[in-house]
Amino acid sequence: MNQNKTNSYTAEFREAAVKLAVESDQSISQTARELGVNVNTLHTWIRKYHGKQDVSSGNQVDDQHLYDELKKLRRDNARLKEERELLKKAAAFFAKESR
Repeated sequence: MNQNKTNSYTAEFREAAVKLAVESDQSISQTARELGVNVNTLHTWIRKYHGKQDVSSGNQVDDQHLYDELKKLRRDNARLKEERELLKKAAAFFAKESR
């Protein structure tokens, strides 16, 4: 019983999914799971969306590098914010104890 399930997504949904995947701090695979989309499908949409933009800029390699760097920096920023909050809580705890 082989069932081929093909989903048809609107252009608006695909564009919103790409924007969410690119701009969020979570991984693309996590975004795909939350949206109920195959991760390979989401990667294809991202390539197509950025491919359209790259034609106008002419810098596909540089744009991909910038995209990867942006994703890395956003993840690092989220991690650093968590660490800062943890340090604030630890400082408050130790300040109470030393009184």
